[in-house]
Amino acid sequence: MLRHIDTVQVVATGTLVFLIIGAAGIGVLALALLGTELFQFGHADVDGPISLETVAGFAGAFGFGGAIVNELLGARTPGMVLGAAVGGVLAAVPTGWLASRLSRAARNMRTDPTPTRDDLVGAIGLVVTPVPVGGYGEVRVRLAGQPVKLSARADQPIPIGTRVFVVQALSETSVHVETY
Repeated sequence: MLRHIDTVQVVATGTLVFLIIGAAGIGVLALALLGTELFQFGHADVDGPISLETVAGFAGAFGFGGAIVNELLGARTPGMVLGAAVGGVLAAVPTGWLASRLSRAARNMRTDPTPTRDDLVGAIGLVVTPVPVGGYGEVRVRLAGQPVKLSARADQPIPIGTRVFVVQALSETSVHVETY
């Protein structure tokens, strides 16, 4: 007859320390990549020689790599824990380098310039709310490929559904239009 035996597996103290370091590193890395400006020192646009993402990626890989090696070695002596730490460093160096490269690439990614009111001039749109003389109606135009609804003025009344041409940008949200 087999008896039910409950077993509890004990995690080595070294493994637990490595896991805590790894979890802290991954948590800081996630916050840093999300742009929370955690631990921002000095001017926000100046990045030091080693970014926060690099340090966090290194710490995360060091902790988890060290925990894996520690468990594989069954490290219970200080010398074996030191060997696990070396294994953690071997995992952490390429991970820190990769985190540095990826975060730099994300920060320096080229994007289209932000559209300004000058980009509205010449846009063709459609009247969605009738434009009265001396008052405002609404038009929908495409700006940088996106539909934008703007307040519109005109020299003569323009009914709903009429195609229009933006002659002048009165502000970022209002334009002067003519029929197209």
